Amino acid sequence: MPRQGLHQTKAGPEKNPRREPTAAGQRDAAVNRIASHNYFLLEKFEAGIALTGTEVKSVRAGRVNLKDAYGIIKDGELWLLNCHIGVYEHGNIYNHAPLRTRKLLLHKQEIRKLIGKTQQKGLTLIPTRVYFKQSRVKVELALAKGKQLWDKRESERRKTTEREAREAIARSRRR
Repeated sequence: MPRQGLHQTKAGPEKNPRREPTAAGQRDAAVNRIASHNYFLLEKFEAGIALTGTEVKSVRAGRVNLKDAYGIIKDGELWLLNCHIGVYEHGNIYNHAPLRTRKLLLHKQEIRKLIGKTQQKGLTLIPTRVYFKQSRVKVELALAKGKQLWDKRESERRKTTEREAREAIARSRRR
């Protein structure tokens, strides 16, 4: 009869219980950085987005582009247009179209509020970021008003002076 002893194995590298940072919600899947340069972002809303399976996998991989995307309200429903979600590379014949129109999910009272505000002259809906929240894909929409060229120059001047002030303070602390 073989001798039964205590069998001990070496502990390998501990597995990270967290998922990929984008999928775990620690990092945004996409950010529309040019939106704050081209628009005054007045108010922000969080909306769900109706996606297919391959689209969700592409979002997890970070293959989302919000550069020319915008939101529109049609027949009491909110839609996202021109949002490019890249084709899933391991997909098959049922892969999604990259530029298809996607439905955004908001409560009725929020949609009614947006209808009233977007009918004002010059206001539009711009997606500012796409992220995961409790394994669901969310889109942050901003109610925005377009900037004129002189507004953009003023914003740039303000950013430059603030950056220079921060650098001067940091230099004085180092001495």
